[in-house]
Amino acid sequence: MKIINLDHNSSRPLLPEVKAAMVTAIERDYHNPASQHQEGERAAAALEDARESVARLLNCANPKEIVFTSGGTESVNHAVKGAALANAEKGKHIVISNIEHNAVIRSARRLQSMGFKVTSVPVDAQGRVDPQAVAKAVTGETVLVSIMHSNNETGTIQPIEEIARLTREKKIVLHTDAVDSVGVVPMDVQALGVDLLSFAANSFHGPAGVGGLYIRRGTRVFPLLEGGVQEHNKRAGSENLIGIIGAGAAARETLAHLPQWSHHTLALKRRLLDRLPAAVDEVIVNTHPEHSLPNLVSLSLRYIEGESVMLMLDDEGFAVSTRSACATGSLRASHVLTAIGLDHADAQGTLVISFGKDNTEEDVDRFLEALRRTVATLRNMSPLYRKATNGSA
Repeated sequence: MKIINLDHNSSRPLLPEVKAAMVTAIERDYHNPASQHQEGERAAAALEDARESVARLLNCANPKEIVFTSGGTESVNHAVKGAALANAEKGKHIVISNIEHNAVIRSARRLQSMGFKVTSVPVDAQGRVDPQAVAKAVTGETVLVSIMHSNNETGTIQPIEEIARLTREKKIVLHTDAVDSVGVVPMDVQALGVDLLSFAANSFHGPAGVGGLYIRRGTRVFPLLEGGVQEHNKRAGSENLIGIIGAGAAARETLAHLPQWSHHTLALKRRLLDRLPAAVDEVIVNTHPEHSLPNLVSLSLRYIEGESVMLMLDDEGFAVSTRSACATGSLRASHVLTAIGLDHADAQGTLVISFGKDNTEEDVDRFLEALRRTVATLRNMSPLYRKATNGSA
């Protein structure tokens, strides 16, 4: 059975051009980019070529502002911990939001154990942070604000430009976790006004295990990993050159095709939302109707569990998610969904559908029919549904 992938935000498949670039790099048997001989210089040139490609994808004027890492998690940890520690003499207060990825939340908790204070600002019922809430949370001790660009569970995009105007005025470092945005929507670090931006190559059809951190020139950030002077003394350790070459190839292809891909996935998203009411009732759409990723929809199916829906859809050949891949397996309700006001039961009934460039209108229609059958089957067995519809247990 062919599996229809509707879980692209967990990881997008490698592009053929990326595979080819990585195979060629393996066959060339590159040396260490830090070596001073000719072979090392050739490797260093390949590394910098990839860095320039990623910089263009982010509209970063100076490629040296891109630091390669092992992925989005390391990039977020580097930004949050590195910026807070580097600026601790100015104050020990940081501001995050209630819907951040666990990489931000747990980094903030680690900093709390080191004497930092953390303020977490709420979001509205559609998952958006109010810039004025950030402004009220900021104190004279605040050295870092970390607000994600888009949420990995709902797809809602935050008003980062407005928040950046506030942090620039207050001379506070601003970090945004853009792991789920880069490669899905145009990303311009100049227009955003951020000081730090985290990304991962597998979000734009590159290899897993490669990510990066944009560090605006002049922003003080301590290295997360100590050792050598690789990555312009920002991140120690020999670079994953083969993976980075793949990331560079993915960045070039994404930059060339992103408008086309975004237009295509947005059309599929609209088709799903337009036809959903005819297929399933009692559905809560958690994704912002305007400010959201063009490829992602979060749906809470009332009276049933999302994990059961996911497993039954898997049997029918559809790959979907119940929440972010990083939180899969947790029995707790998503902190993101409870933050936007869902109760525990509705939060547990959530599906996340994320489209990719190769999905089709037929995929959407087949998915909706499979979803209709699956929901009907599970609700027929659900005492919650019987109680809601019949008024009795």
